Amino acid sequence: MSKRAIILLKVLTHLLCLAPIAWLVHFYTSGALALNADPVNYITHFTGDWTLYTLFASLAITPIRRFSTSLGFLIRFRRLIGLYAFFYATLHLATYIFLFSGYDITTAITGLRAGHPGVLVTQWKLIWPGMVEDLFKRRFIQVGLFAWLLLLALACTSPAFIMRAMGGKNWQRLHRLVYVAGIAGVIHFWWLVKKGNNAPWKVTVVLTILLLARVAYAAMKRLKKPTPIPTRTSSV
Repeated sequence: MSKRAIILLKVLTHLLCLAPIAWLVHFYTSGALALNADPVNYITHFTGDWTLYTLFASLAITPIRRFSTSLGFLIRFRRLIGLYAFFYATLHLATYIFLFSGYDITTAITGLRAGHPGVLVTQWKLIWPGMVEDLFKRRFIQVGLFAWLLLLALACTSPAFIMRAMGGKNWQRLHRLVYVAGIAGVIHFWWLVKKGNNAPWKVTVVLTILLLARVAYAAMKRLKKPTPIPTRTSSV
């Protein structure tokens, strides 16, 4: 595939990955979000859903490109889409910090405009004890934060120069944790919803298929690996 085509596809990928947040901003500015029964809960689920969608899209690239050598160019989009997964995961976490936990954004912005940046820290100190209490009390927050930290580590080590510094094998070992992040994200979803709510079953099926594809490929690769022929030693 030509370089120009790759650039056009990357632009299209950016537009597709930014479309959800653009729609959410429009949903807010139009006043439609305020009419929702629980706007904060809506944003929480919206950003969480798109975290999983983009994360699974990046994971799907590897098994898809293995169908044909002509699809090898797709590997160039895996890191890009993976970074958008981290972007939506960060928005998901920010929703909890700045909306759910009671951080007074209006007061913080007003104080900042008045030349009092210390109000940012003051507001943080007000919500910090409650956040720590939630972290120790609610297991879905624990596993969700664990998933975000994994994605943070992967995002920070995604540049090519860091991969060269780490060495290919070490980099690959670290970035296989993206599957752990996906599992943690799905568990976070199951523990977040109320008992009896089976909404996470769809993403669970998708992740299961991706994991099975990974296992199947590893098994096939092992079966195809030629068995070394033992050398005979001559006896005197």
